[in-house]
Amino acid sequence: MTEETEFTLEEAREGMQLTVTHLEKEFQKIRAGKASPMMLEGVKIDYYGVMTPIEQTANISTPDARQIIVQPWDKSVLGLIEKAIMAANLGFNPKNEGEILRIIVPPLTEERRRDLVKKARMEAENAKISIRNIRRSANETAKNLKKDGTPEDEVTRLETEIQKITDEFISEVDKFLEAKEKDIMTV
Repeated sequence: MTEETEFTLEEAREGMQLTVTHLEKEFQKIRAGKASPMMLEGVKIDYYGVMTPIEQTANISTPDARQIIVQPWDKSVLGLIEKAIMAANLGFNPKNEGEILRIIVPPLTEERRRDLVKKARMEAENAKISIRNIRRSANETAKNLKKDGTPEDEVTRLETEIQKITDEFISEVDKFLEAKEKDIMTV
């Protein structure tokens, strides 16, 4: 294979890997009954006029599977963090204990578990769509190489490799989804 076809394959593989990595991060945000600092990712406070993620203003830890402790470095923002968590509508009621916020993670109901599985499936489907879009772009690049004088059999081989990579990453997404569904549905 030529350098151009190798580059196209590498570019496709990197894009698909980034998609899978993004999916893993999204799955970490979907709680499966166990407390995780990732549950608060994306919650922001107005920290001296700048919207700042709370993980940049506080230490977030999970001493056990049922609670999250938020300990701000600047005690004056404790109330702001509490309000931001309430406003984020995550289903948590943080308890202000003066220097820390204690968040008890309620156990999931069967209905909530099903909703979370639907959300996980939606995230997985979005990842698959993204992977297919990368495949389409790579195939268009391959067709352009053909127009630029690359031999037809090499372009066909490139398209076959692109499909193999696509199948590999779609399979990886399916495995992650299966594991996440199992994690969510386990009581």
